[in-house]
Formats: sequence, C-alpha cells, structure tokens
Amino acid sequence: MLTRLLAVISLALLIVPAGAVPRIVTAPAAVSAPDASRLAQTSAAPAAPKGRMTAEEIIAALRKPENSTGNIADAVEDATGGRGWMSADMKPIMDGKIVGRAWTATMRPVLKNDNRTYPNYLLQILDEAPAGSVLVYVLEGGLEIAAIGNLMATTAQVRGLEGTVIDGAVRDVAELRRIGHRAFARRISPATSVGRMVSVTKQTPVRCAEVMVHPDDYIVGDADGVVVVPQNAAEKVIALLDQYNDKESKMVEIIKREKSMLKALEIYGRY
Repeated sequence: MLTRLLAVISLALLIVPAGAVPRIVTAPAAVSAPDASRLAQTSAAPAAPKGRMTAEEIIAALRKPENSTGNIADAVEDATGGRGWMSADMKPIMDGKIVGRAWTATMRPVLKNDNRTYPNYLLQILDEAPAGSVLVYVLEGGLEIAAIGNLMATTAQVRGLEGTVIDGAVRDVAELRRIGHRAFARRISPATSVGRMVSVTKQTPVRCAEVMVHPDDYIVGDADGVVVVPQNAAEKVIALLDQYNDKESKMVEIIKREKSMLKALEIYGRY
C-alpha cells in the first residue's frame, strides 16, 4: 500500500510544470443532513407574545364603569404624549357607553351638476363591519349635514354594531333613541347628505373632531364625549387606568374621613 502511494505522488510531481508549486487537493468534506429538529425550529412561525391582551380583553377593560372617558383621556395623554379626546361638541344623543374598534369612512361636498357615480363607502362599511364595531363617519365641510338617520341606524342595530361617531350631524334622533342606537355627533340636523356629499374613502386614517383615528383603534364614548385609544398604546393605557383607579379609590376614603381633597392630594398626588 505504501509503495503504491509513493508511486502516485512521484508521478504527480513529474507532471507539475517547472517552477510551479505543487498543490495538494483534498476531497470535499461530507455535508451532513440537516438536523430535523433544528429545521423545524427555524421554519416554524414565531410564537405569539405571551402575556399580551386580546382585543376582547382590552374592550372589556375599557368598558368598566370606573374607566370613564375622563380617566381614559388622561391615560392616553400620559401614554402617548398626544390628545385622544374629540372636540367638546362631540356628544351622545342618548345615555349609555360605547366601546369598540373603529371602522372609518369619509365624505366631501359635491356639486349639484356632478353626475359622476361614486361608491357609497358609508353603506359599505355599515354592511362589512363586524358586530361590536364603532362606525366613524367624517363629513368634510359638512358639519351640519346628517350622516345617518333611522334606516342606517336600524341596519347598524340588526347587525350588532356598537355605535356611530360622526364628525358632522345626525337626524331622526327620536327614532334612533327608540331603537336604541347610540350615536355621537357634533350637530343634530334634518339636512340629508344625499345630493350634497359623496364618499371618498373607507378604512383609512381619518381626522375626526380634531383627533386622528386609524382603523381598529379603540373608540370609547360616554356622557362626557368620545376618546380614541390608539391600538398600539391600548395595553399601556389600561395599565395606567388601573393605577389611577387604585389611587382614586384610596383618595375617596381620605376625602370622606378628612373632608378635604387637599389632604388626599398631599398623600397621593393627582395621579
């Protein structure tokens, strides 16, 4: 065996050109088969973060009676550094609280002689939004034009929608109250949008009553007004609300005992 190996090496050296450096070529290393368990780990979808709240849990937390729009507005501002409360003229037409995720649509004025056909995005999202949603209608330049009346409100009710928020007006208020549809609007007006406004967007970010609303943001409305909770800040807002409520419940006891809010503030501060 050794004799044969020496012979092969000698032959290789004889055929190397003069002055060249002989190169020894080694056989390529064997490629091992991929480890099945490792392949499974790298190809699997990343696991959902543990401890995160679901949308249903967030809605349930925001719906708690102690979480008023006042406290929620404070928490949104603390969590994001920005305003979450809509204009002070955004008011409910009836008692009750709404909490749900936003579905948005926008309208703008149209000329009477404009004969083009426009999609009706307001009615589209009315039919498409899942139960529990809050419709957010923005009427650009149409503050005194009604976005909904009894027919749209009836549709919203039978579809299980949570309510409607309108940067504009609402009409047929007596009928809406009778059927129980909770609407928030900046005005009450008999003027219809038909022939005056056309749909221009749906499910896009909108500016509603001075606040940005993105689809799937959380909308909370009560007797004081409407607050938008950005979806990416919702868990932080709820954690702050828990802190506020803990402090306030303790402050109430001090106020009752001492008959002084100043003494309660000395201990706990505002928040």
